[in-house]
Amino acid sequence: MEAKEYMVEAQNVSMRFNLGIEKNFSLKQWFVNVGTGKKTNKEEFWALTDVSFKVKKGEVIGFIGSNATGKTTLFKLIAGELEPSSGGIYPGKSIKIGYLEQHACAGSQKTVYDEMESVFEPLMKKEKRLEELADLIEAGRGDIDALIAEQNRLHNEFEDGGGLTYKSRTRSALTGLGFSESDFSLPCSLLSGGQRSKLALGKLLLSAPDLLLLDEPTNHIDLTSLEWLESFINDYRGSAVIISHDRYFLDKVTTKTMLLENGKIEMFNGGYSRFLEQKTERDEIERRHYERQMDEVHRLEGIIEQQRRWRHFITADSKQKMLDKKLAELDAPDRSAKTLGFSFGEVEPTGNEVLNVRGLSKSFGSKDLFSGVEFQLRRFDRAFLLGPNGCGKTTLLKILIGKERADSGSYLFGAGVQLGYFDQTLSSLDGCNTVLDEIWNLHRDFTEARVRTLLGQFLFCADDVFKKVETLSGGEKARLSLLKLMLSGANVLLLDEPTNHLDIPSREALEAALLDFGGTMLVVSHDRYFINKLSTRVLSIGMGGAESFDGGYDDYAARIAEQSAEKPKTAKTVGKGGEDYKRRKERESELRRTATAIKRCEERINELDELIANTNAEMSTPETAADYARVMELTETLGKLNGEQTELMLQWEELENRKAQLEGEE
Repeated sequence: MEAKEYMVEAQNVSMRFNLGIEKNFSLKQWFVNVGTGKKTNKEEFWALTDVSFKVKKGEVIGFIGSNATGKTTLFKLIAGELEPSSGGIYPGKSIKIGYLEQHACAGSQKTVYDEMESVFEPLMKKEKRLEELADLIEAGRGDIDALIAEQNRLHNEFEDGGGLTYKSRTRSALTGLGFSESDFSLPCSLLSGGQRSKLALGKLLLSAPDLLLLDEPTNHIDLTSLEWLESFINDYRGSAVIISHDRYFLDKVTTKTMLLENGKIEMFNGGYSRFLEQKTERDEIERRHYERQMDEVHRLEGIIEQQRRWRHFITADSKQKMLDKKLAELDAPDRSAKTLGFSFGEVEPTGNEVLNVRGLSKSFGSKDLFSGVEFQLRRFDRAFLLGPNGCGKTTLLKILIGKERADSGSYLFGAGVQLGYFDQTLSSLDGCNTVLDEIWNLHRDFTEARVRTLLGQFLFCADDVFKKVETLSGGEKARLSLLKLMLSGANVLLLDEPTNHLDIPSREALEAALLDFGGTMLVVSHDRYFINKLSTRVLSIGMGGAESFDGGYDDYAARIAEQSAEKPKTAKTVGKGGEDYKRRKERESELRRTATAIKRCEERINELDELIANTNAEMSTPETAADYARVMELTETLGKLNGEQTELMLQWEELENRKAQLEGEE
């Protein structure tokens, strides 16, 4: 293999696992058991069968396939974490492979910034040595010529390695992935699972390997971070293989698509949409070829039957041999892959006015989520709520179903509304139930046969129905929640990230079902492909209220781009009254809130000044100086006070800038 041409090559790779402890055991569970030391039964499963492919320099390949088909297994083989049962994986010479670790940074005691910057530790060591060399040369200590030679060599290495920009790249990556300035000083131990995943992703990208292996990199990140990631990968000079169910993302960044199906790999040119076209064409060609083969089979069967009636047994036997050969060579289209298939069926109609939201605001403590949100839903609307992570989209849905209370404002559902809610945390499921009982307990009038038929439509077959809900994968739980939603008879659906955990075939099945749904929908989603397919309207929410945009995500993005170039902005604000008046009232309201927040900041900063002064004064007394334990306690207190004050000063500066901006809009 030419190292310059290929990043990695797989030759006739097969991978066999011994699965265990119960029927229909998943490959994902096998990995869990191995990691925890659990024993498995000797039940063989072939994840990959005689797989061959090459990843060329500069290629970005989208790696797709149904859940639990072996995609992550292949990544582990390429990364060297597993050995294939047969065949081989051959990286190019001196190729550095970067594999996104799902649980990286979990035990780190560093701050967020220091953890991200640790990627550049070799550069940081060179930078420190350069400072030492400068001090030695200035002081005239040692062999000056040798020190200058070392300094020149290290300086060139430092610059060539990106030493002049590594700090700005660290900050850019953190900001791009949604970390605020105040997050930079947080210990990694305080981060959520999603934040740790983003930090691990950022570290991997900044390490600049020759070949990136990214397993679901778009999980846990909002649309702004998604756009940053797309830009990063498009500018990336190495190669990448990306496992993702995000079809929009794949279209944006990939040059090829690799499909894993039934243990086999097939390569297609282009992103996901181009792959879909090619696969449709290929499947149609295979169907026609099969039909021609079957026509020939039927023709031969007819001849054989006729020859036997005429007692031309020698001719009949000859034709039978031809038929047997034809049947042996018969290439039937593969229909073995299970796909989700369902429909919400007929639902009771609502009135034309489905939902009226007026002036909703919500905050948690000092954190404001949204303010003055107003919009209406009419029958058959498919509206999508968009906004950055943490802006309160999920909270807004919870307010509408009565699980949270708004700080102010009101909402009213119209006549005949029956609500159905899909919770992204899947908390409505009872982990102690079996899959069968989770449905049957809610529909005791159903026969067991009917329940099992319904479950089969959602890919729970045979003994799968006796699995405990708590043992199910995220995708399985999502499918079970969708079945419950389908059976609820709801005519208004509130959906919170319904495509999370679903593979591409399941997402497409959900899209088809929702397109045929005869009711109204309000959806929170980061899945831009999904939004484009279904949306009739996009609602962007935040502290400025709600803005409405007709169409899907692309229409929304285009309008936002237009707005950024327009003076003044002309986005349509939802609600009654004149647009100019409403915009002015919202600005005045935000200006008042900002002024109040500034006053609170200033008051607390003054309080901290006094506390810091008192603490320093106490530490200066002879009594305290002689008490080591008290000194340590006061030192820790002083550190916390200074940290809080620094953070407040940054907040105060941001608030002052926002106040000046608002005053300038008058």
